[in-house]
This record gives sequence, structure tokens and C-alpha cells, in this order.
Amino acid sequence: MYPLVELLTGLLFVGCYLDFGLTPATVKWLVFTCLIIVLTITDLRVRLLPDLINWPGFVVGLFLSAWVPPQDGTVFFLSLSFVHRVPPRYLVGLLDGLIGAAFGSLLLWGAAAMYKALRGRDGMGLGDVKMMAMAGAFLGLRATFLTILLGTLLGSVVGGAIILGLYFSGWQLALAERASRRNLGTLNGLRWMLASQYQLPLGTFLGIAALLVVYLGPLATRYVATHLLLG
Repeated sequence: MYPLVELLTGLLFVGCYLDFGLTPATVKWLVFTCLIIVLTITDLRVRLLPDLINWPGFVVGLFLSAWVPPQDGTVFFLSLSFVHRVPPRYLVGLLDGLIGAAFGSLLLWGAAAMYKALRGRDGMGLGDVKMMAMAGAFLGLRATFLTILLGTLLGSVVGGAIILGLYFSGWQLALAERASRRNLGTLNGLRWMLASQYQLPLGTFLGIAALLVVYLGPLATRYVATHLLLG
């Protein structure tokens, strides 16, 4: 895994340069990339999103958003709508980061609370909530929403494929047979129950989605501007 992670990091650094050039935005997104890679791989390996990364990353994200504001527009729109004036650029970036952090963390926290109320067990750790607070501080509201939308979609598709793969491969077959002999359920029903209980690291998919939003977002914007608006 080590050389693959190093290779991925190097490729993302090159991609960051190609997307943003030698600009302050490159510094911001390189820092964000490093934080996300650490969280993504750690969650994949040990199902943990360390506070040692999330909380300092949150503070750094707000600082860098004040320096390089997210391409969001939420604070700009709200300022013109309600106070009829735009705050200084650094304050716009800081507020956009705070709104993105609050939205991302509260949305996941609400989803986790609802899942626990409906299912009677935890379906998401608070590490995911803290991770999205950190990511939102960099991304702002719109990109944070896209990250959560894309991350949950990836998690659902990949998770469904893994569950089906575990079921058809006979995963935990011996355990299901023992439970079936004790009249705890049908063999196929028990196999499906065991496969469906397999836990996937949501933080990993959120991290992948965040990188896709950061690196493919500018490409998508340029494509739309070139082929749809101008052509």
C-alpha cells in the first residue's frame, strides 16, 4: 500500500499544478489533498478518522479560505440580499468556510442521529462528522454538498457490490450453517444478513469524493465554458 499511496499523492500534486498553476490556490489544495489522503487511507485501514488530523485541519482550512476564498458565492449572495454590501474578501472566504463546515458536519450528524433512531444502532461515527467540518472549511457550501452527495453515492454503489460479492462468494458460510442448524433462520437468509452487516468506511468515500470535486470541478467548468457556452 505504501508505494501506491506515494504514487497517488505525487499524481495528485501534479494534477493540482495542472489545474491551478503556481498560485495561492495550489498551496491551499495541496494542504487539503494531504489531509484528505491521510484520512481516507486511515479510515480504509483501521476505520478511524483521527481528531489529530480533523481539528487542526479545520483551523488551517478556515485560515486558507480567508486567504483563498472558496468559489462558492453563498456569503456574497447573502450579503447583497440582506445588508446590501459585500464584506472584505478575507471575511467572505472565512464565512464561506464556516458555512461549509457547519453544513457538512450538521448534515452528517443529523443523518447519523436519524439512522440510530430508526435502526437502534450507530450507522456512522462522529469521525465522519468532524471530517466534513474540516473539509467544509476548505470547500464552502456548494462543494461540500457535492462531496457528500457524491461520497454517499459512491459508498452505496461500491457497498452494494461488495455485499453481493460477499454473499455469492460464500463469505461466513460456516457460521451461517451452524446458525441454521440451530434453527436461527434459513441458510440463505442468514448468509444475506451476515453479508449485509459488513461495514464500509464512509470517510474513505467522502475523501475520494472531495478529491474528485476539487480536481475535476475546474475541468468540468472549463469544459462547460468551452463547449456549451461558447460553442
